[in-house]
Amino acid sequence: MTIPILRPEAITPEWLTDVLAHAGYRARVADFTAKRVGTGQIGDSVRFALVFDGDANGAPRTLVGKFPSHSDESRATGAALGNYIREVHFYNQLSDTTRIRVPKNYFAAVDEATSEFVLMMEDLAPAEQGDQMVGITLGQARDAIVEAAKLHGSHWSDPAIEDLWWVSGTRAAPKSPADPERVTQLWQAFCARYGDRVDVECRTVGDDLCRKFGSYAEGYSGPRCLTHNDYRPDNMLFATEAGGSPVAVVDWQSLGWGCGALDVAYLLGGALPRDVRRAHEDNLLGFYLDQLAQNGVTGYAFETLKRNYARHSFQLFLTAFFAAMIVEQTERGDTMFMTMLRGATEQIVDLDALALL
Repeated sequence: MTIPILRPEAITPEWLTDVLAHAGYRARVADFTAKRVGTGQIGDSVRFALVFDGDANGAPRTLVGKFPSHSDESRATGAALGNYIREVHFYNQLSDTTRIRVPKNYFAAVDEATSEFVLMMEDLAPAEQGDQMVGITLGQARDAIVEAAKLHGSHWSDPAIEDLWWVSGTRAAPKSPADPERVTQLWQAFCARYGDRVDVECRTVGDDLCRKFGSYAEGYSGPRCLTHNDYRPDNMLFATEAGGSPVAVVDWQSLGWGCGALDVAYLLGGALPRDVRRAHEDNLLGFYLDQLAQNGVTGYAFETLKRNYARHSFQLFLTAFFAAMIVEQTERGDTMFMTMLRGATEQIVDLDALALL
């Protein structure tokens, strides 16, 4: 049975029945309702509530589907960067071996020629999406670090990953579009757009990062692992009083092969208040090392981790201005990207990370 790739407005009860059959369920969908959920910039997510004809036979009563963005600009970006292809291949080829809690994949397909895709997943409600502007608690940070260590440990220094062309940063992957000239252009455009919202401290960090971007992009030579590369609250679902896993991670469009400390720095720099991060940073890094050991990673010294953590604190800063200029501009997006930029700047300054470039 071949299931076509459809946009949300074209989906029918028969198509949903076929998706469930693909996932091993014998149930007939008679009707459904659909409602957009989430705050994704590159993709649109929709919750489908199903009405069955007869017995559901254990089939889920709700599914969450992910589709290309409704915005022409954001959709073009997702296609150009290989984001849609990357996420579908992650769910079809790697999600079962990465240990990290992710939604169950019921059906995922992508047309590599056009980047049209569909991803039908487990609905993780009553867990709720995090919010970058609100941040997370220390307990949630620890839960997210537990999951990060599972991801990183699962394929730590695994040579087979190097052959996956769709994972960013492998030897088989296309060259990154984030070259020094492009990064500088986008930073200058970002500063022009946001004006006084980009303060002197942020401008100093951005200008220095652009001058030394080649060193940042090519300077890491330590052990490699799978990295999420956008590890922040908006891409996590946290348990509520009604239930759910402590944290589950979504949005695998930026999956990479690099330094695991990047995800930890990205999370803590963007999601914890400055005073909380500074007070608990070393303890959280030690906790991350303990979790890596539980996932089979040994011989990684704390001082090496701390240096890698500081060096990769630039990724949050880079993502904030780079993404802002290549996706659809929205009021929430503007606030989110400025929140990320400010948190990253504070982290970079606190760690004296500019000295590492």
